[in-house]
Amino acid sequence: MPFAYMILIWTLSSMPDNAVVELPDSAVDSFVKESLHLVEFAILYLLLVAALLTTGRFSFKLSLICAVIAAAYGLLDEIHQSFVPARSATVIDFVKDVTGVVVASYFVMRGYRKHGFERIMGYFR
Repeated sequence: MPFAYMILIWTLSSMPDNAVVELPDSAVDSFVKESLHLVEFAILYLLLVAALLTTGRFSFKLSLICAVIAAAYGLLDEIHQSFVPARSATVIDFVKDVTGVVVASYFVMRGYRKHGFERIMGYFR
């Protein structure tokens, strides 16, 4: 799933930002699309963690590796967008990508420390 999601991100980043959906109000459209940076790479991190949970192996170190992979893919996506006509790449977009990953990893690690994910891991086995 994480690799399929990465392909989806790459594909959508290859299109103009209004290719899939454009809201009637340009301010709302811009706000929603800018906010999606926070969510988009948090989802990637969560999919990487879910993939690890299927193996039964999870630790703080592996969570950190997943976060680095998700953030690095955010950087790669921004670099990719800089070469796509009608798209832009900014440092603030990358900061939003990383912020989403950090917030998601905080909640994952908080849940892991409290419960160890025993119930969740049961669903993945």
